[in-house]
Amino acid sequence: MRRNKTSTIVLIALLGALFFIPFLGRVHLFDWDEINFAECSREMIKLDDYTRVYVDYKPFWEKPPMFFWMQSTAMKLFGVNEFSARFPNALCGIVTLIVVFSIGRRIYDTRFGILWALAYGGSLFPNMYFKSGIIDPWFNLFTFLSLYYFILYHWKRNGFDKEGLTRPLYFYVCWSGVFMGLAVLTKGQVALMVFLLVLGVYLIYNKFKFYFNWGHALLFLAVSVAVLSTWYAYETIKRGPWFINEFLKYQYRLFTTHDADQAGFFGYHYIVLLIGCFPASILAIPAFFRNHYNGRWDKDFKKWMIFLFWVVTILFTIVQSRIIHYSSLAWFPVTFLAAYSIYKWQRNEAVYKKYVGVLTAILGGLISVLILGVAVIGLKVRYLAPYVDDVFARANMEADVHWGGWEGIVGVILVVALIVGIRKLKQGEFDKAAWTLFGGMAIVVFLASAIIVPKVERYSQGANIDFFIARQGEDCYVHCLGFKSYGELFYTMKEKPANQNSYDEQWLVSGDIDKPVYFVTKVDREQNYKLPQLKELYRKNGFVFLKREIPRR
Repeated sequence: MRRNKTSTIVLIALLGALFFIPFLGRVHLFDWDEINFAECSREMIKLDDYTRVYVDYKPFWEKPPMFFWMQSTAMKLFGVNEFSARFPNALCGIVTLIVVFSIGRRIYDTRFGILWALAYGGSLFPNMYFKSGIIDPWFNLFTFLSLYYFILYHWKRNGFDKEGLTRPLYFYVCWSGVFMGLAVLTKGQVALMVFLLVLGVYLIYNKFKFYFNWGHALLFLAVSVAVLSTWYAYETIKRGPWFINEFLKYQYRLFTTHDADQAGFFGYHYIVLLIGCFPASILAIPAFFRNHYNGRWDKDFKKWMIFLFWVVTILFTIVQSRIIHYSSLAWFPVTFLAAYSIYKWQRNEAVYKKYVGVLTAILGGLISVLILGVAVIGLKVRYLAPYVDDVFARANMEADVHWGGWEGIVGVILVVALIVGIRKLKQGEFDKAAWTLFGGMAIVVFLASAIIVPKVERYSQGANIDFFIARQGEDCYVHCLGFKSYGELFYTMKEKPANQNSYDEQWLVSGDIDKPVYFVTKVDREQNYKLPQLKELYRKNGFVFLKREIPRR
């Protein structure tokens, strides 16, 4: 039995490595978050300062340092590049698949564990994010593991009919605390907020009967604080409370306001999860309703997952910033519920609902059409450009990107997977349906990341990034006018400025500069910067590149 478990874990790890690691460095990092975080990690190495996060060589108090430690380590191993920036999340993808398999196997059986790993690795956004350079995959994993160990503690303490809970209570409490500490070190106290809200909802469901011991709650907090103290206490002792105060202020602002271009409609996160977690999102729907349960533990774990889903989605609906990855923690309950539906259908403990196949066909068909449409539009993009009203977008579409039309094969593969998968669902061959639908989506994301994404990136930011790369090693200043980009820092490999005036845009534009200054603006904003001292070098794909020479004395 142990040998079978080990061999399955090794196979999952190999498949994860195959799907997540290739092509990590094939496309430039995307503004803002990917380049922002990679720049923080680059500056950690540059400044040889690993206790405080910097961006543009100024303190960056919006995020704790855990993820940047991971990225900077990868950069030391593989160099400062896109591969290194994304490599930590590829590892997170492998670890996450092993974790959900192991948890599924422990609570149910090996088949369920495989289904859960399939659902997580074979859904659209969960798969894509393991190829990214943003913080959320590790944050989500740590937060979920903290909740999972607390559930095991609850089962052990309250005599649930689940075998295998042989460890003492403090074992589960301590591990829950360790992972909570790591989650807060990764992204902040929102992890504890979500955790406590889920526990609070469960307390209400439990009719306010306390299911935990206050001594164990204090132990959980003590362990979490001990983990946090490895950085928070050191930072406070060494440099005072300023960073912590600013961090808390930022978190408050984040939950009460929305940043520019990050507002959205009320149901934003539900639409994002429905599309982004496809096909798991559709397969999960029946599991939200009553099922046949094989024990108290079966019903209880599903309740915890449903509570986690609603807490995450309602909380981040209340938050006024609408950002895709805010609700990504809900991928764990969504993929669990998808695996749960398939598992119950296999065991004849639930009846397959025809609407699942219909909804899968509709949403999957729309996604397929979108992917096919990208390839078709790519072939005709220059002809479509004149009909686009937005000046900048129209100029973007003039990028010299070669499309052969064969890129549409990615969408065709998804169509085939949908047809076969839905047919297997109707025939009651649920195992084969799961492998077809989730495997097909994993292949689609893999191919899209290699074939389609690099071409799309050339339209959105390619000319801009090329210009920044060309400035590497040149003794100059580089600055964006009228828009914000972290590319001017990371892709120029900016050194720490000796002249603090270089942070002042007005000084760069009209002051007594000591180095040449390169400026980048956009075609729809260039009128604001028609100044005699700024010489246009060239314009490309919506970006205008300018230069100011050192004034003659």
